[in-house]
Amino acid sequence: MLSQDEIKSILDKVMSISTADETEAYVGSYRNSLTRFAENHIHQNVSQDNVYLSVTAVLGNRMGEASINKMDDDSIKRVVSDAIEIAQLSPPDEELLPRMSPQKYQEVQAYDPDIDDLTPMDRAKEVAYVVKACEKNGLKTAGAFTDSSGISAMGNSKGLFASYKRSDINFSVTAMGDDTSGWADKSSFKRSEIDVKSIGQIAIDKAISSRNPKDIPPGNYTVILEPDAASELIGFMLYGFNALAVDEGRSFLTDKMEQNIVGDYVTLISDPYHPLHQGRPYDGDGIPTKRIELIKNGVAQNLVYDRLTAKKHGVEPTGHGGGGRNAYGAYPSSPVMDGGNATLEEMIASTDKGILVTRFWYTNYVDPMKLIITGMTRDGTFWIENGKIIHGIKNFRINQNILDMLNNVEMMSKPVLAGGIVIPAMKVRDFNFSSGTDAV
Repeated sequence: MLSQDEIKSILDKVMSISTADETEAYVGSYRNSLTRFAENHIHQNVSQDNVYLSVTAVLGNRMGEASINKMDDDSIKRVVSDAIEIAQLSPPDEELLPRMSPQKYQEVQAYDPDIDDLTPMDRAKEVAYVVKACEKNGLKTAGAFTDSSGISAMGNSKGLFASYKRSDINFSVTAMGDDTSGWADKSSFKRSEIDVKSIGQIAIDKAISSRNPKDIPPGNYTVILEPDAASELIGFMLYGFNALAVDEGRSFLTDKMEQNIVGDYVTLISDPYHPLHQGRPYDGDGIPTKRIELIKNGVAQNLVYDRLTAKKHGVEPTGHGGGGRNAYGAYPSSPVMDGGNATLEEMIASTDKGILVTRFWYTNYVDPMKLIITGMTRDGTFWIENGKIIHGIKNFRINQNILDMLNNVEMMSKPVLAGGIVIPAMKVRDFNFSSGTDAV
């Protein structure tokens, strides 16, 4: 992995070579490692190291972009030349904005050197423990153990420089029987946060508990959504907070800003500085990323803006833009939903009749403007009666309006990181399980 000094040297070299009116460049260096297993044995172990350089050249109101993954002098000269040539051939863009001047960025700590010390044998030993535990219970297992680290940076001919170093680790596992399955997953940027044995045991316990699943008729039920299930659904909301999407009438928030759209106990924030996120503190244009309250006490409070949309509205960009030739606007990439103080056990104990959902899959929009989502439950769906989990149940297809769901929340846990969102488990009344499915 390149050091920050090496990356800065590459950026300086690009700026010294370029003859464009304005020049911007992105440099990255990263490593990804993967151990994948299925049918109770490891079948893939790979690692990739790579670098990339992307150069943007601006000539008047014309822009060209070119990329390469070699860092020798000749390759750098060639990619700069290619970007300039593409700019010369590109049509004029009357909305093209000038490059940003130097900015100040908040510090984040998202790199753990212990992750870089992980070896294939380390991952194999952890996987072996879970495989043996599954075999003892007559189960098969599949999943992946991944770790990565990288550094990325951007700079331009006006002197802007921004860099971000990050590590990530994830363990995901499914335990399977003839008529049952259980799943667990956890991600972090800290190696110490990933206890593979505990994660594996959760999947095993779910698979054992959901053997011989029973049929339950479809309908509206009280549901307890574990954080990964809640994350899968809430993720569909995030695209709607893009100011450009609202302007173009393709967001569920069109004509709903500053209105109460969900229960007043719901607060949703985009916060890259949250301890569980520690996200990149700048966007693709080099704008410092702000902490933004998207929903506050149930009210649609704010949108996220890229530079161009912000200029049209006469407001400051929020630091959520994609940069370059981005035509999609902005995206709240570090979502955080406030939770409560209930535990999952307390939610179950408070439920006379209901369903516990581990996660969903094959989810998609039915109606993006009404925020109606479909999908199926998977890997641990249980019937609750008189405050106890009674047995596993066969999986359902759902057809649920997410805004209605967030108006019907009765209890929430403390939030955790799940599916890229800091989110609580939640107990919800009148959740729509629309039909059964043959999926295990």
